[in-house]
Amino acid sequence: MEEKEPQPAWTQQTSENTVFIGRKHVMNYVVACLTFLNSSKKGILKVRRRTISRTVDTVELLKRILVKDLQLKNISICIEQVAGRESKTRNVSTLELDVAKP
Repeated sequence: MEEKEPQPAWTQQTSENTVFIGRKHVMNYVVACLTFLNSSKKGILKVRRRTISRTVDTVELLKRILVKDLQLKNISICIEQVAGRESKTRNVSTLELDVAKP
């Protein structure tokens, strides 16, 4: 029986209104955010490592062009320890943004 690698804490607490920002084009994440903002009026953007700037771009596009009254409810910044190669752990920067539309 295969052992599963434990998932980071922030990936275990997901909901349908959570968008994980990765390496895709910014507009993909803008569309995903618009989808959850139209249905529930609030959501969470989660990001790790080098894609933090892509998250900022996504939120700014939403605020300036598409959802002018978008509000940032909470910004959480932390460092998460992740298992690396050769059973070493490494620190990874994480960012979580709670956004809402009034």
